[in-house]
Amino acid sequence: MDNLTVEAIELTRLYGGRAAVSDVSFQLTKGQVLGFLGPNGAGKSTTMKMLTGNLAPSAGSVKICGIDMMENPKEAKALIGYLPEMRPLYKEFTVDEYLTIAARLHKVSSKNIKKAVENAKERCGLTHMSKRLIENLSNGYQQRVGIAQAIIHSPMVVILDEPTVGLDPIQIRDIRALIKEIGQEHSVIVSTHILPEVEMVCDHVQIIDKGKLVFNGGIDVLKRQRIGNKLLIGFKNKPTAQDLLAIDGVAEVESVDDMIRVRFIEDANPNASIVEASVKNGWGLYQIAPDQTSLEDVFVQLTYHEAEAV
Repeated sequence: MDNLTVEAIELTRLYGGRAAVSDVSFQLTKGQVLGFLGPNGAGKSTTMKMLTGNLAPSAGSVKICGIDMMENPKEAKALIGYLPEMRPLYKEFTVDEYLTIAARLHKVSSKNIKKAVENAKERCGLTHMSKRLIENLSNGYQQRVGIAQAIIHSPMVVILDEPTVGLDPIQIRDIRALIKEIGQEHSVIVSTHILPEVEMVCDHVQIIDKGKLVFNGGIDVLKRQRIGNKLLIGFKNKPTAQDLLAIDGVAEVESVDDMIRVRFIEDANPNASIVEASVKNGWGLYQIAPDQTSLEDVFVQLTYHEAEAV
């Protein structure tokens, strides 16, 4: 596949005989934003270190644009832009000075450094901050500087570890928009433990727990899991559970505060029948909508099933 940028093959990392990461495999293509999700201690950071070449796997391999990380580490790493959770900023420098150093470290040719710095600043909204000392910038703008150094050499793959931690809501919104923009031209991996983050910026999701992938699929698949087969219904005159269970497709009825949660049989669609029954019996239906499972609940379900399988 010509646009394949990252290929992780059965990555395993052992610490003292214990597998921190076990047989993790996935692929990433150009223009794809991958959300790498998991709780603290799940093996997320260990996987990121192996992907960036900062940690050798005990077994398995990593290829960046077809280049093996172990066999040709310099060539593979040159295609990666990386922002770790602890930003590698020299705060006593101005934005221009720091990005110039970053460009040199990434071996951007001397004649292209100025252009690369200006392009990175423009993409990250830093043009008006060129002469400001980094230590005098807000937390959000410092994060932008960190992302700018990760993309200054136009890498094929950009890896961002917890990119919105510690930011306020406005800064988080701006950084999410920036990640989506970067994802149009690069492959992006966003490592996070913030569950809603993946829905906002990613088109593909992986969830890791206890060192193993428990979910690997598109964001649309994750959303379908959230919707499931439940309805949340509001009636002015509540019917009995037996009344609702008598409707074709309804399998379970539960009261939730002033609402009623109905679980229906898979592939059934009792919405129209519920509306008809409400009109006929005067139940006063005023709301009927899918009852979405929270991302937290989806994660718990996935990790719970994985634990049962083990």
